[in-house]
Amino acid sequence: MTNFSIAGKVAVISGAGGVLGGSIARSFVQAGAKVVAIDIRKEPLDARVDELIALGGEAIGIVANVLEMESLERVAEKVVSQWGEIDILLNIAGGNLPGATLEPDQPFFDMQISDWEKVTHLNLNGTVYPSMVFGKVMARQGKGCIINVSSMTAYSAVTRVPGYSVAKSGISNFTQWLATEMALKYGDGIRVNAIAPGFFIGDQNRAVLLNPDGSLTERSRKILAKTPMKRFGDITELNGAVQFLCSEAASFVTGAVLPVDGGFLAFSGV
Repeated sequence: MTNFSIAGKVAVISGAGGVLGGSIARSFVQAGAKVVAIDIRKEPLDARVDELIALGGEAIGIVANVLEMESLERVAEKVVSQWGEIDILLNIAGGNLPGATLEPDQPFFDMQISDWEKVTHLNLNGTVYPSMVFGKVMARQGKGCIINVSSMTAYSAVTRVPGYSVAKSGISNFTQWLATEMALKYGDGIRVNAIAPGFFIGDQNRAVLLNPDGSLTERSRKILAKTPMKRFGDITELNGAVQFLCSEAASFVTGAVLPVDGGFLAFSGV
């Protein structure tokens, strides 16, 4: 079914040097997209681009900061100069910090405000700023697709991660707002959606979900008890959802936040 294809599309992927950004970038070049990988860290970015090219894909890497408008504007200019247009923006850059994450018995009042500000700024504004810069290109073109990353924490309270939760809730709301704004002012050719990943074991949360011997922590057991599929997700299981939302198969889908969570959101626990 060719309407699921993203072949030939120019996709800007922030946080491409990370685990999630890297996984999606690999799947996109394998699907025939032209990938513009951006990251604030040069070494992981260079390694990612080498990997994408080795897979036979068209890819370039540009060091950029998603929290600096001028940095993003330089990327947009370079991409349009090289490939003529920007079809897809994937706002993958984000993360959490220890100071904005509470220990099990730590009171909220001890949270480090500086880390709270960094986490909310990175996740929320790190989505808003690229959407402004690359979305402006899409507005001129009259077409484009923006994908943001929300979270299960945006739907209901998940203990210990207040900063991350607030930022992801903001991303869900911003996704709906921007989808409405773009469709009303620039037509049905520009769509804005988000994915809401369930629970995946990655570098940032490994110590919280796994004990040093590899066994499940108490937090992991609670997560799996509320996940009907009774397992954590594999990071590659997000790729298909993202590709679908970027394809013509989703031409009437905008303002949606798609859970990819093994049923976590649907299950009451009973």
